[in-house]
Amino acid sequence: MVSPEMSTIIKGVLQGDRRSIARAISIVDNNEKESRAIVQAVFEKTGRAKTVGLTGSAGAGKSTLIGKLVPEFHSLGFSVAILAVDPTSPITGGAILGDRVRMQAVASDDRVFMRSIGSRGSYGGISRSLRNIIRILDAAGYSLILIESVGAGQVQTEIAHLVDITAVVFTPYTGDHIQNIKAGLTEVGDLCIVNKADLGGATTLYQSLLEYISDTQKKPRVLKVSAKAGKGIKELAEYIGQMVRQAGSSQREIEKKRLEFELRDMILRTIEQKVSSMLNKNSKYHVLIDRLARKKIDPYGAAEEVIRTLDW
Repeated sequence: MVSPEMSTIIKGVLQGDRRSIARAISIVDNNEKESRAIVQAVFEKTGRAKTVGLTGSAGAGKSTLIGKLVPEFHSLGFSVAILAVDPTSPITGGAILGDRVRMQAVASDDRVFMRSIGSRGSYGGISRSLRNIIRILDAAGYSLILIESVGAGQVQTEIAHLVDITAVVFTPYTGDHIQNIKAGLTEVGDLCIVNKADLGGATTLYQSLLEYISDTQKKPRVLKVSAKAGKGIKELAEYIGQMVRQAGSSQREIEKKRLEFELRDMILRTIEQKVSSMLNKNSKYHVLIDRLARKKIDPYGAAEEVIRTLDW
């Protein structure tokens, strides 16, 4: 039974009310008990929005780039929402959520819905609630949702399972662009963007990317831009817009793969939680930890013994 308050929030989301959208996102992001009701209510209204994920190392200029792209997307007829995923501290559990500072012009634009969310330690820098937050914005009528993933110098490939188009942002002279190329970011990217193209090393980086992706299966397009100088931004926005519209023809198959990935993730997470609870209550498990510490058993043997004792 959905409470009157939840009914009002859900109705507001479907009408594009910003306060209702913000409240619904908070409920889902915090995994409150009402989150399931919200997702169930909006799910059938989803499937119209297109999503673009921007990933890459810290300092690549993703936030600045998004800020410059938004006006161009508006001119192309898109209604834009932005989700900026910031790293969550493993010690305090807090997140900096500083993207509003870096995108002040966009954050103050009433046409744009912007939300910073913490990664909550999720693999790949993506909050597990992100899928459902995207659904809320989709149901609210936003046609283009931009997701900026955590830039922590890690391989943030999970975003490719959540969005229609993955754009990987590179920048010269960060000291790690070759490592990022080899680490696999180009293999998940549908588009590679060399930002800060006004710097001297941009051409070298651009050529390195072209050389590397010639051997990859996807062979993403490589574009050079300068977000700070505003060069190449219009062309980039137009190309992304073209990619978004072309993605519509294969949208059903892409969505099916995403839902499969989500379902597997939910099932495995539920099993993990159940097993963790069972281990905490399993006396044999704690005995085996002590035996491991005293080198009386090896990890493989200990794991096999514990598994035999679990009540599946």
